[in-house]
Amino acid sequence: MAGAITHPAEPDPDSHQDSGLLLTASEVLQEMLDSLPPDHFTLGWLSGRLQRRSFGVIVLVLALTAMVPGLSYMAGLLLFAPAIAMIAGHSAPTFPDRIANRPLPARHFALAVRRTVPALRYLEKIIRPRWQLPLGATKRLVGAAVFLLTSLLLLTPLPFIQVVPGIIIVILSVAYLEDDGLLLSLGLFATIALLGASAGAVWGMIVALS
Repeated sequence: MAGAITHPAEPDPDSHQDSGLLLTASEVLQEMLDSLPPDHFTLGWLSGRLQRRSFGVIVLVLALTAMVPGLSYMAGLLLFAPAIAMIAGHSAPTFPDRIANRPLPARHFALAVRRTVPALRYLEKIIRPRWQLPLGATKRLVGAAVFLLTSLLLLTPLPFIQVVPGIIIVILSVAYLEDDGLLLSLGLFATIALLGASAGAVWGMIVALS
């Protein structure tokens, strides 16, 4: 794709075979926090920091940013890119130059990360590789769930309600990073439950208005 930032063709960094070489989600976030520019960061900078890490961390970062009031729509729109790439089975996310170089506020991201890292460290005591599915199937499942949750996040008019799909996306991305099929199953179940509840609420409003 012309004018787009891509990663070199390598073995998938999130593959089961390489999982033991990857840092945990909390370690990756802490590493990024320690090197975060003071004012703004870009997806291009983030991609450079990730190097061999790809979908899991980018989805996690954007989901955390999407839970910050005022940033949910911008981060939500950006979430569509890795979600679609995962569904298509690509080995790494791709962003056009204009999006990759768009400045994002570092202060809000740093605040969200500082609040998230302690909880992740606690959860990582019980999160571990298990119930592993083939990588391609896992990637497409997570991509489809993230796509649907992002659509719901963007369609939800109330800012604080948008936190719910954001939290589920965080769960899915952590499960993908840690190769935890049990946590992934819980995240997918939460996705189905939230989509069902939202559809029921919309149907109730239609019936009430008819």
